[in-house]
Amino acid sequence: MPLNRNHLSKGRDLVRTAGDHASDMFAPLTVIGRGLRHHAAWAKDRWQATPKDRRGPTLFLTAAMLTGIYLLPHGLLFALIALMASAAWAGRAPKAPPAPPEPDVADVKLTALYAALTPYLAGPDGLGPLYHHEGGYRDVFSGWEFDAEGRLVRLEIAYPAYFTDTEPAARARIEQVVQGKAGRAREYRFDWDEESNRLRIAALAPLPTDIAAQRFVTAPGEIVLGFTDEDGSARTIPVHQGGALVQQPPVVWRTGPRSAEPHLLALGVRGHGTSSLIRSVALQALPFADLLVIDGAGTGEHACLVNRPGVHTVETSLHGALAALQWAAQETGRRLTVLNAARHSGTTPPEDATRPLWLLLDHPTELSELAHAEGRPDPQDLLELPLRHGRAARVTVVVADDVEARDRISPSLRATTRARVVLGPTGPEEGHAALGVPLDIVPATRTPAGRGYARIGNGAPVRLQVPATVDPLDEDAPASLRDAVIALLPHRDTRTEAPAPAAQPVQPLPDGPPTVQVELDPEAHTGVDLAKGPAALRFRPLA
Repeated sequence: MPLNRNHLSKGRDLVRTAGDHASDMFAPLTVIGRGLRHHAAWAKDRWQATPKDRRGPTLFLTAAMLTGIYLLPHGLLFALIALMASAAWAGRAPKAPPAPPEPDVADVKLTALYAALTPYLAGPDGLGPLYHHEGGYRDVFSGWEFDAEGRLVRLEIAYPAYFTDTEPAARARIEQVVQGKAGRAREYRFDWDEESNRLRIAALAPLPTDIAAQRFVTAPGEIVLGFTDEDGSARTIPVHQGGALVQQPPVVWRTGPRSAEPHLLALGVRGHGTSSLIRSVALQALPFADLLVIDGAGTGEHACLVNRPGVHTVETSLHGALAALQWAAQETGRRLTVLNAARHSGTTPPEDATRPLWLLLDHPTELSELAHAEGRPDPQDLLELPLRHGRAARVTVVVADDVEARDRISPSLRATTRARVVLGPTGPEEGHAALGVPLDIVPATRTPAGRGYARIGNGAPVRLQVPATVDPLDEDAPASLRDAVIALLPHRDTRTEAPAPAAQPVQPLPDGPPTVQVELDPEAHTGVDLAKGPAALRFRPLA
């Protein structure tokens, strides 16, 4: 009968089945045989390990034991059973080989970091350099520490004396290499000890991002820009965070006639919280000051302040911004005249000259470009008088703009704003230009909104997290954050919000734009109308 594939397939199945049955049948013999080999190997090893002078007594004792077993009743049977049982136990299925030990995380990561730093820190071979291609990291690294996830937390690096550690570009190159090997998702502080040629690196814990807008415990004239690390502030304040009252270290900006930094300049990457910072400052200043808001971007980020008590106007157009800033300049001059007259006469100045006035400008460079295109005055030029004499006149200027627009900011504005804030992931050059000093912290590649750095006056830069102050008219924002902002507004706006309780009647909305009454003497009463339209602003002549 000729063979075909079916016969071959059946033959292979038959052979496989017979082999399986044979393996099942002879499995006990296989286990016992494997155990006997283990016993034989153990006996051989023990015989070789026994010294020659003790082998004779060992043989005599073994023979005596076997003779005793032979003379016992059923001794050979019991001995055979015990031998088979021990052989079966020793020949059971072998255990899986132990997994090789995991390599030390320090050896893996620090070796890679040493290799990455070698091209930048290596020197001539004849000088015995610390960094060379055959060297090891233990010669230059010390005090390293890793967290439970294997990420670098702390490290101290020794670098050669010929490294140019006084040049910002050289430092930035080393910091970039270290951050690339340690992880770009976190911020690192770099402490350069130029005297001992040591670099200390510390990974910084993330700042809390769940602190919403609220009333902060501060003195009059103090503004909480945000919150920082424990070593970045000399005090803590109670804040509501996550449903509990906790203590957090704030970044406090002191304003007023005795402030050394009367004006603020905030730069940031678009979408990282510069407008939120303006809203946060406005909500904190409203209880004790009057506001004038200029929204240069025209996005309606500050529409929630329209028709609020204490807010003179919120302008989004070039025409309205120029009119409002002209009024602010003349108001600054009027305040100076009134305050000087009261100081010389020894009388108390009027309240309208001592109540602080805040000028909040969001993206004014966009209005400057539009003014240049139309041949109109630059809105930034109208800030000259409030910037230079604002501290004496109780006028505070806060400007927020993009980092890319810092070259379009007027020199006078850059020179008089000694309180600086930069938000978003900025590079070393951008951080240096925004804060005025090199930044010893390398930002993470991805940062939440409101994360940045602040520098007040001549102090050192500190990390900053702006409170979550969302636009209450933004329907995409979380309802809890919107309600927190609405609760801080002076009164409820019946156009977009629920009416106030009956016990607190809502003030009726004015028929037109608000009018501010200013007085120079008891007999003069002149109104300043901030309305937009064909009617021009009527300014009070300076005395």
